[in-house]
Amino acid sequence: MTTLITFSPTGGTATIAECVARGMTEEPFEHIDLTPAGTVDAAPRIVAGDTAVIAVPVHYGRVPEEAAARLRRIRGLQTPAVLVVVYGNRAYEDALLELRDIVEAIGFEPVAAGAFIAEHSFSCPATPLAAGRPDSSDLERAVAFGKMVRGKMSGLGEGAEPRPLEIPGNSPYRGRPDRSPTTPRSDAEICDLCGRCAEVCPTDAITVAETVTTDQDACMLCCACVRECPNHGRILDGEWAEEITAKLASLCTERREPELIL
Repeated sequence: MTTLITFSPTGGTATIAECVARGMTEEPFEHIDLTPAGTVDAAPRIVAGDTAVIAVPVHYGRVPEEAAARLRRIRGLQTPAVLVVVYGNRAYEDALLELRDIVEAIGFEPVAAGAFIAEHSFSCPATPLAAGRPDSSDLERAVAFGKMVRGKMSGLGEGAEPRPLEIPGNSPYRGRPDRSPTTPRSDAEICDLCGRCAEVCPTDAITVAETVTTDQDACMLCCACVRECPNHGRILDGEWAEEITAKLASLCTERREPELIL
């Protein structure tokens, strides 16, 4: 049995991870989704079986703190694990190394790793950042990666252990930035208080009553609320957002391709 474990607020990470899993097995696989806010209080899970695919997005070159905390509620029984990080076409920096360290600490044995690209969470029509990704090429590469992992695992003799993975990154990891000075907001002229933004928020940062309020300390700037608003009334704007998206646009022009480690 293959188990898929994902943290994926805007869906790109889960899409790629599912393609990897489909390449690894033709059988149905279990999916443990760590994204919903209620996952924080969920009972710890033990994952055995043949393999696990563990996938998270990259935030500022690191594993998001929320993803790391939720992963630590999972326990492997020396279960082989394929590691996947997904970033917005800038760089994944220390995220894959950090994910490896987390996964080893909770009882999994990494056997392969990959860094893939999805549309950046700050992407918008005015400043597209890896717009449309993962595209068909990315998804084909993810399936092919899964098939390569399957081949690697089937080629190991009984009792044999795969060689340690050489994962790029820095130790200690790069520091995390301070909380951003802004959050997405709801345009009162467009918002009909449907509550969809609160439903998809992975940290329960949004409250919908007579108006929509966002807890800046809880917001992780994943922009799931912006992507999922049915009326396009959820917006990330302001001077800080404009400056950082302009900077990202200058750094994300060259198309990056998936990097695979086997």
